[in-house]
Amino acid sequence: MTRHFGVLIPPTNTTVEIECRLLPATYQAHVGRLKSSGAGSFSPSRDEDIDYQSQLAGTAKVEMVILAQTSASLYADDYDDVVTKRMSAGAGVPAITSAQAVGRAVRALGARRIAIVSPYSEAVNDTRRPLFQDEARARHGRARRIRRDRRVCDRAARPAERARRVRPDRSAGDRSLRGARRQFPDDAVDRRLGAGVQKPVVTTNQASIWAMLRAFDSADRLPAFGRLLAEVPPDA
Repeated sequence: MTRHFGVLIPPTNTTVEIECRLLPATYQAHVGRLKSSGAGSFSPSRDEDIDYQSQLAGTAKVEMVILAQTSASLYADDYDDVVTKRMSAGAGVPAITSAQAVGRAVRALGARRIAIVSPYSEAVNDTRRPLFQDEARARHGRARRIRRDRRVCDRAARPAERARRVRPDRSAGDRSLRGARRQFPDDAVDRRLGAGVQKPVVTTNQASIWAMLRAFDSADRLPAFGRLLAEVPPDA
């Protein structure tokens, strides 16, 4: 039985579709691209595009829709609630953001102390810190300011280097989270970063796939893509 799901991505994203192709053939992704609202380099997508692409995904009889645009979730406290309602209304199925998937995945792994490796500017990183302060002590691997969203796609080898500098095995504890960026090819990051720090790694694309497998109550396990997808732990 083939399971169908929708994925909405910004126009500059070049990796999510590639990673979806790594899934077993029984999972088929239907991808829609969204224009930026123009509020900044990492701004949310236009509401009208969210509505339209969700409706198109619904015509493909998808069973859920995922928004793979983690930075948009930092723009407003209620962004995830609002946008998932728009997506569900358009597609007629449950919806989730990649940021929500990351939060659920970290809790499913039992993480309490987290190291975050991010390619965002410091200003964007600052908006993320409060999200973890109640449940975790997070340290951020700071990246150079990224002036063009497209440039993020070419930085696949760097997260592992930053993760080793953050040293989550000594200072940030029991889990490593590669935070909130969906344009790194996550399968490569999982292998390099996980091997470097010897901790479970959660990436945005990986967490979204985990949420999809949980939603479908799937028995499939993907051991080549980190502990989260090898075990597919239930929600905490």
